[in-house]
Amino acid sequence: MSGWTDNELAEIGVADELEITSFRNDGTVRPYVTIWVVRVADDLYVRSWKGRSGGWFRRALQRREGRIRAAGIERDVTLEEPGDAVHSAIDNAYRTKYGRYPVAYVQPMVAPDAIAATFRLVPH
Repeated sequence: MSGWTDNELAEIGVADELEITSFRNDGTVRPYVTIWVVRVADDLYVRSWKGRSGGWFRRALQRREGRIRAAGIERDVTLEEPGDAVHSAIDNAYRTKYGRYPVAYVQPMVAPDAIAATFRLVPH
């Protein structure tokens, strides 16, 4: 069980975009960043198209906790880096969901830098 409700998985999984923020050391939230989100089975994943050097990703690594908003749903999440075995499924999810966009937008999301900057969203 992933911790997401069936409704949350369905709604967030089809949302075009998700807003994510991470927490500062004092517990306050940083500004939200809009990114793409994909669903694989009963999990939700996000990637930084700039790889591990992307600002929001670097900041999220500090505490590995954040908050997401999408489809009218807002949840605090733990940000976990998934194992290598799931990356091909995540790549396929990005290609399928966002394939209607030009390849110049989709390709960076399945490139090695973005693959190395993947989080699984685990709800609190």
